[in-house]
Amino acid sequence: MLITDPKLLTALRQLEIERRPGVRLASWTSLGIGGTTDLLIVRERRYLPDLLQLLRGQGIRHRLLGGGSNLLVADGELPWVALRLARIEPTVRIEGKSVWVDAAEELGRAITTCAKANLGGLEGLIGVPGTVGGALRMNAGAYGAEIGNLVREIVVYRAVCGRIDTLRAGQVRFEYRRASFTPCDILLGARLELIERPFREVVDRIHVCNFNRRASQPLAERSAGCVFKNPPGSSAGKLIDEIGLKGFRIGGAMVSDRHANFFINRGRATCDDMHRLIEQVRSRVWSAFKIELEEEIVVWVN
Repeated sequence: MLITDPKLLTALRQLEIERRPGVRLASWTSLGIGGTTDLLIVRERRYLPDLLQLLRGQGIRHRLLGGGSNLLVADGELPWVALRLARIEPTVRIEGKSVWVDAAEELGRAITTCAKANLGGLEGLIGVPGTVGGALRMNAGAYGAEIGNLVREIVVYRAVCGRIDTLRAGQVRFEYRRASFTPCDILLGARLELIERPFREVVDRIHVCNFNRRASQPLAERSAGCVFKNPPGSSAGKLIDEIGLKGFRIGGAMVSDRHANFFINRGRATCDDMHRLIEQVRSRVWSAFKIELEEEIVVWVN
């Protein structure tokens, strides 16, 4: 959606919103797929309520864009605008083992900042792309670490009621690749309780995780990470591999021949290519094993 109303454009400037017109979201997602819309960058979060009220009043829908690393976006001109939070500096504040992290900070950079302060616990997530906010919403996990286990508080803007809430760990339910936030919640930051570890030990753990990730995942290809959640007691990648679907492709979308739960963009994949590939793989796994695979990837198609 392209905003053209002069009064609305003036109102956005008054709210210190940076508008980037006609942005191609393919350039903002790790999969390299996505249509065009206006991107609104929120630099002053105190204006979030005013911005959302303004958009609602004009009948303009929005989607919150983080790191774009776990996302499949429709092609063409999109019927909504994308919002993106600017980082609030300093993005990481350390007080002993307690760490406040801004939701817009890159997850990897937050982890290395904490490592320099001799704090660990998140090493397994070092290669997971995206922002801290995205990691919290999806309860990102890898190599035995899940970010939800370290959360003590989360600050959330509740768009439905127009207020900012500070939630204690017990008020948020973290499960496998999901958390109990509503789609309208905008995560602003979190306080984590990390583990005191010598810097050298944290770095060694990071190196091991990075080595394992490079050995098993198509990091040089355009992907959105794992497409499906692992079903209980099994591995989605193993199931897909067992029915011989590595290398299977539809248009420009292909099942990685390195990790079968990674679907890659071979350069010209459309959203429809990727969506049809996802449905074909899901259908074939069901036919072979009677196991229904659930998507981990987030799909924005309308």
